[in-house]
This record gives sequence, C-alpha cells and structure tokens, in this order.
Amino acid sequence: MERPVAAGERGVNRAERRGAARRGADALDAAELVIPRATYRVQLNAGFTFRDATAIVPYLAQLGISHVYCSPYFRARSGSTHGYDVVDHNSFNPEIGERDDFELFVAALRAHGMGHILDIVPNHVGILGADNAWWMDVLENGEASGYAAFFDIDWAPSNPDRAHKVLVPVLAGPYGTVLERGELELRFEPHSGSFAVYYRSQRLPLDPRTYPRILDRVAALVANTELENIRRALAELPDRQALAPEQVAERCREKERHKQRLAALAAGNPEVGAAIEAAVRSFGGTAAEPASFDALHELLELQAYHLAYWRVAAEDINYRRFFDVNDLAALRVDNEAVFEVTHRLVLQLIGAGMIDGLRVDHADGLYDPAGYVRRLQERIGAVTGRRGARALYLVVEKITASFEHLPSDWPVHGETGYRFANVVNRMLVDSATRARMDRVYRAFIDEPLEWRDVAYECQQLVLRRSLASELNVATNQLARIARADRRTRDFTYNGLRTALAEVIACFPVYRTYVAATVADSDRRYIEWAIATARRRHAATEASVFDFVRAALLLELPAPTDELRRRIRAFAMKFQQITAPITGKGIEDTALYRFNRLLSLNEVGGEPGNYGGGVRTFHADAEYRVRHWPHEMLATSTHDTKRSEDVRARLNVLSEMSTPWRDAVRRWSRINRSRKRDLEGRQAPSRNDEYHFYQTLVGTWPLTEPDPAGAAAYRERLEAYMIKAAREAKLRTSWTESDAPYEEALLHFVRSALEPRDNNLFLGDFIEFQRRVARFGLLNSLSQTLCKLTAPGVPDIYQGNEIWDFSLVDPDNRRAVDYRHRRALLAELQHGDPGTAPRALAQHMEDGRAKLLLTWKTLQLRRAHPQLFRDGDYRRLRVRGVRAQHLCAFARRWRQQSLVVVAPRLYRRLLGDEGALPLGEAVWGETLIELPREERSRATFRSVLDGAQLSPVRQGESVGLLAAQALAEFPVALLTCGCDAPEADPHAATPHAAAG
Repeated sequence: MERPVAAGERGVNRAERRGAARRGADALDAAELVIPRATYRVQLNAGFTFRDATAIVPYLAQLGISHVYCSPYFRARSGSTHGYDVVDHNSFNPEIGERDDFELFVAALRAHGMGHILDIVPNHVGILGADNAWWMDVLENGEASGYAAFFDIDWAPSNPDRAHKVLVPVLAGPYGTVLERGELELRFEPHSGSFAVYYRSQRLPLDPRTYPRILDRVAALVANTELENIRRALAELPDRQALAPEQVAERCREKERHKQRLAALAAGNPEVGAAIEAAVRSFGGTAAEPASFDALHELLELQAYHLAYWRVAAEDINYRRFFDVNDLAALRVDNEAVFEVTHRLVLQLIGAGMIDGLRVDHADGLYDPAGYVRRLQERIGAVTGRRGARALYLVVEKITASFEHLPSDWPVHGETGYRFANVVNRMLVDSATRARMDRVYRAFIDEPLEWRDVAYECQQLVLRRSLASELNVATNQLARIARADRRTRDFTYNGLRTALAEVIACFPVYRTYVAATVADSDRRYIEWAIATARRRHAATEASVFDFVRAALLLELPAPTDELRRRIRAFAMKFQQITAPITGKGIEDTALYRFNRLLSLNEVGGEPGNYGGGVRTFHADAEYRVRHWPHEMLATSTHDTKRSEDVRARLNVLSEMSTPWRDAVRRWSRINRSRKRDLEGRQAPSRNDEYHFYQTLVGTWPLTEPDPAGAAAYRERLEAYMIKAAREAKLRTSWTESDAPYEEALLHFVRSALEPRDNNLFLGDFIEFQRRVARFGLLNSLSQTLCKLTAPGVPDIYQGNEIWDFSLVDPDNRRAVDYRHRRALLAELQHGDPGTAPRALAQHMEDGRAKLLLTWKTLQLRRAHPQLFRDGDYRRLRVRGVRAQHLCAFARRWRQQSLVVVAPRLYRRLLGDEGALPLGEAVWGETLIELPREERSRATFRSVLDGAQLSPVRQGESVGLLAAQALAEFPVALLTCGCDAPEADPHAATPHAAAG
C-alpha cells in the first residue's frame, strides 16, 4: 500500500486548502450542473484511507477518470470494512482519515481537474454497541428520548409485556441463562455519573429514574446528605411516558445535571465512591445461586428496553432494520428534523464544493423515496445556489425488474448500474442453449428446479425465519383497519397474515411507491401480486385478498380522517417490507440455490431470463438515452456476486453445453470419493458441487500461481463456498450452521484443489478451463467497450481496469495492486511495439488489452464529452453470415459520431481453435450498416490502432466491413469528425475534466 503524503505536505495551510475549495465552489455555483464523464469506485476503510486514495489520483487522472466515487466515509463501527454501519453522520471515520486528510484528497482531485462522488446511507445506522449516541439515549430514556423519533420503533407492539420498550436482541443465549451465568455486569461510569449494564461489547445504559434502586444500597453503606438529595431528585424525574414537551425537556436537562452531581460526589468523596462500587458489585450474583440475580433482573425489567436472545428478533423485534441485520436500525429520514441532522455534514461539504455527486444507498428502504430525493435536491440547491429540480448529480441504488423503470418524476439522474450490468451480461449468453443447459443442470442435481418456484419459496422462508416480525407489524396494522368496519371485522389475524405473506412472496418488483395516490404502474404490480397469490394459495378466502388489495390501492371505504390515515400508513409501511424481503429472499437466498448458470445470478438479475440478445441491449440503451441519459453504468460493484470478468467467463459455458455436461459428469465421478456420508445424505450436495465447479471455472487464475498464491486462492474458495452454502439455507445457514456439513464441504474443496500428481480432477479441470478462459477474456472486452460507450456514465470498480476474478464480498474488497496497474498504463502510454493492439490481443493474460481499451476509450470521452453526454443512440443493422455475433451501435452529436462494434458468442464463432476473432478469415463480408446521414462520410478512424476505414456498398446497403473494423483487435471503436477536442461549455468549472 503506497502512502502518498510526505511529511511536509501534512503542514499545508488548512485555510489555503479551504480557500481553494471555496473558490472552486464559487466558480461551480455560476456554472451549470457537472455530469461525471467516468467514475472510479474505491472502498475506503482502515486498509485504504484518504491518504491512499490521494496517492492514486494522478494514475486515475491519466487513465481518464473524471470523478472518484467513494464508499461511505462518515464515522462507522470500529473495524468496518464497508462503511454502511454509520454511527455518526456528522463526523469523518477516523480509521479512514481526519478532516485534513479529506481536504488533501479533495485538493488532489481538483489539482487534476477531477471531481468526487460520495455514497451516502440515509436509511439506517449502526447500533447495539456503545458508539451510537442517539441509540444510547433511546435506551436510557425510551420514548422520552430526543432521538426516539429518529428510529422507526413500534412502542405499542402486540405483546403487552413489551409496551413502551424496545427489543434489544444481543444475547448469545436465552436471557435467563445469560443472566444467571453472570454475563450481565452492572457498572458505574465515574466520568459521567451514569450506571450501565455491560454485555460483552454492548453498553446498556440505565434509566436515571431507576438509579435510586442502586443508590438505596449505597445509602445503606454510607450516610451522605448530597447523596440523598441526588437520590430524591432522580426519583422525581419525569417518567419515560411523560411526553409533554416541557416534561421531556425537564427530564433531559435534570438527569444530566444530577448525573454530574453524582460524578462529582464520587470523585470528591472516596467513601461514597467506594460505597457505589460495593453497591454495584452487590448486583452481581453467584452462578450457583439463581436467586442472587433477582435484584439485577428487577432492575433490568424497569428499563426502556427488553434484553433478549438474538434469535427472538426474527419474530419479536419492534424496530425496523436494514434487512434482518439487528445492529443496523432504520432511520426516519421522512421526518424533517431527522433529515436535517443526518445531512448536516454532507450538505456542508457540498456547499463547500468538495462533493460533486451522491449515490443514495438502499433508496427502497425509505418511507417515501421520491419525497426524500426531492428534499435532498432542494437542500442542495439552497447550499449551492443552483436552480432546478436536479441541483446535483444524484443516482439511487434501485433494483428494477426487466419490465420495470425508475419513476420518471424522481429528481435524480438514474440508477447505480445493476440494470445495465445484467442487460449487457445477458447479451453475452447464448439464448439458444437454454433447454440444453436446463437438462444438464437438472440431470446433475436430480431435481426439476424452476426459478420462479425457488424465488417464491425463498421469500416465504425469509418471511418465516428472518423477517416474521416485520410481517407481524404489518398484520397488526391491517387487523386494526379490518376491525373498524363491520364488513371486515371477522377477518382473523392468521387469515390476514397468511394473505399478506402470500402477496409479499408473489410481489413482482422490490416495492411500489404509493403515497397520496396510486400510479398506474404501482396498480399493475399490486394486481399482479394479488392474482398470483390467489393462484398459489387458493385455500385462503377470496374476500381476504380483496380486502388486502383494496387497502394497498387506498380503495377501502374510510368514513373518518383517522381511518384514512391508518390505511395510508399501512400501504406505506407495506412498501418498506416488500423491498427487504425481496432482497433477502432473492439476493441472499435464491441466487445461491438456483445454480443453472451462475453468471445470471446477479443483484438485479433474473436467472429465469436466460439470455437477452442484442435487441434487448439496444432497447434498453434507447430507453436510457431518452429518459436517463446520465445514469451510472456498472459491470462490477462492491455488491455484485461476481466480478465482471468472472461473469464474462462463465457466459462461455452457455456456448458449450455438451462439453460442459460431459465435464461435470466426469468430475463428479472422479470426486465421488471426496464426499462424505452424513446420515444417508451426501456432503456436499449435488447442487453445492455444481456451484463449486462453476465457481472454479469462473475464478481460476490466468497464470499458474506459486505455492503461496495457490494457498491464498484455495482459502478464498473455501470461504466463498461456506458463505454460498449458508446463504442458500438448505444444508447449513448463518443462524443454524451445520458443522459436519461445512467440514465435509471444506474437505471436498481442499482435496479437489490439492496439487498432487495423482489428482486426476485438477489436471482434467485445468485443461477444460483453459478452453473457456480465452473466450471469457474476449467477452469481457466486448462488455467493457459497451459500458464505456453506451448512453450513461461508466463506472469502474476498483482494480477492474484489468482482469479481476473476484467473488462476492468480502472477496471483492481485497487490496488492489495500483503499483502494477500504474506500470502497465505507463507501458501503454510509452507506445512500445509490444503494446500494439494485435500484440496485446495475442497475449491477453497480462491484462493490458483490457487496460488499453479502457484508457483509449476514456481519452476519447475526455476529448469529446458532449458526444457521450448529449449524443443520440442508433442501433446498427448487421448483415452477413456472422451477423448474430455482433452488437453494433452509433452515437452522434452534431458532426461528431462514433461506431461501436462488440462481438459476442466467441466460442461458436471460433470453435476451440486458438485463432483470434480478427480479419476476413473470421468475418468474411459481414457488413455493419451505417445510418443514412453517416454514409457520405469519407473515413472513420479506429481509436485503438489509428486505422482508416471507408464505407463500402453491398447492394443497397452502405456500411463498414467487420473484417476491416476488427482487423487488429477483438473489438472496435471508430470515430468520424472527432479529430480535434471540442470546446466544452463546462470548462469554466474548476474541474473542467469532469464535464
């Protein structure tokens, strides 16, 4: 890891840096909105800090990146590797760097004409430790906390014993067992005068109004007037349920005053201090005497929280979470006060010209996503002085189905790239082999799996096991609505719960956006879910589904304003439930169960859609250029299940279904002895074995690793296979781990990869994998070119400018070797003979071919930003016997135009021979037709090799010969009218390169 900042640089005057940033902001205020040209995502944590990010800025500038796009860097949990567990939105994460480090980073960006995009997390915060002050205050004061309204807590759950309490599911075992083992420890905190119970790293503050329970024991040991006065004052604090503003204010003010009095007394009077410690110890109890813990139990029962075994959360939790993660609590950013507090620092940084764009994480978790992004843009407009609905470049993490689109009235610039990643990936799959690949998979696992059934079963599983409490909350709301009408009051709780569960499991999209009204698209999705649920659960009375439908569509009769408010609140809450259930059921379960072709098992993907073809790619690009021309385009992200290069390689299997079938049959026979019998069932399962073979094909290194590299690779595979098996939740899981099964799985992986001469599997596998790998690299070049030239803003995930064969996190967060990448780029820039496009294509394993394509295309984007930002999109017809192997399109802005030629289905095109897909021998007379307005152009220039191409005529068609366009490199990028860099109106900004 390189450290960029010399000791002298650390002393740069802070006022100078801020002055430079402010001057940049002033210039930006007067300019129109800056749209990124190309972004580069970096994952910041203790292992890659602001200083490390600063070090790579010159390299990224040379590559052609306009904006560095950072993972969250506000204060998060100690040791966080991702930053999504924010505990304080208004301070920097010290593990990543202090404010000075951040400002040096931004100054380096500005010095290179670059901008900065930040990933923000408005939906949730990290809790259940001791580092979130808001959560600590809620545990101490319950509903009387000034932060109670920040969290989405149900203070009146269906269980009356939990009323006015928040469930705290942190215990490793049942509460009584943990208590009587002496694992809960009462402590006095002398610096603050507070009492708290500690459980491992968890701090559980006590309600100051309950301190007298402890101070009574202190008073029995020492007589002190001040102590008695403090005890009496604490007992007279307003109760936690006294919620009148003046009572809340009094409690907040007085509790702190009296705690400070207690701290001062303990510090100034050693006898009192000793008595406090003795009283605290007296609550400890003895493990052999359960009754000795009664006093601590009684004290805990008086608190604003209900301590519980972590397993209880699935059914009883009463605060909204991120998915089913107990230590990530949802925030109510729909509350204006919460919004203002949680966005104070980010708005300050935007106003200071230090942030040029935002990505909004998990937008579908928000109560009203549209309202949130409108308020965000309004506040940004206020701090920047920019007018218009879109005051800042803003993209939202939104998973859309293939038939779904982002709501057009959101003031954003689009999604974060999952849709594009899946569309371009499916284009590289051979759709013709779907039935054959189905047969291969089903025959291997001996089970007739269908994707839709797997998805439905997994969502039902999540509803039962992980998110039952969320379903319970929604059912409670709906039951109260039903009881308000004599025509529906007979609907039972269980009947409503069953119907709701069916509708959620059948929901065709992550969520709807019903607010005051119901959009036509939302109506379609709700009707779709209801109809599917009826078919799947015909035993449920039809009138119950009718009632659920009417409630979700806001069509229930409501004679009072209060009932109308309840119905709308239910519909809005329901929408916040479907998204995490779909995410958990599909992304974190079904995608690990249905293993027909793992390249299709991606976030936002639909494995049931086998292939997509060129037409789908074109249709998606045409929609995007009309509606979301500046949407982010991604192929790898921090969340993808596999890197872009792994998917590109696995797609090749769709072109070789018969060799693949023969290979997995052969490997299974060879590896039979590596399996174990666990009570009559094979371990690993056939499905996990099939998953393993594909994972091995997709990630096997391009060059033979040394022993240390081989060991590191094996460890990565072991960790991944355990994670995959647990996510699938079939033979083991995160909550119900099966140690014998997991050990059998690890044994299978280790022995299969053992580098021995008599390992028949490994030798056979490597021979097969080599046949696949070359075509995978070619697929990746096509995918990369499409991302860099299609309508939108291309994003490169850290390190993926060359080959990267990573799996799901944490594997995709490994350190990136930027020294190596910088050296490769320097070679290309120097123009040595060995870096000619054909030479690179002949030796693709070193990654320079992908880097050349990325660098050259990004330089074109830099020289002609408006061609990419504002240019139109034309699908190009291809004629000839190889037409199905090409995706071709054109972009045009004024007199500038470009043509993109991206081959596909390389294995079918070339067979198993080692030939490159170049020249007339491969492409013959295949013609890429040009639009009429382009036919009169004299020549097109190849961006990669500088060759000049002239249009030719074939009968009535005029176009470019694929054999000429693809004479030197597997993909082609051709331009016309782009000889001189354009004058960009955004050049007035302090980071003109961002235009």
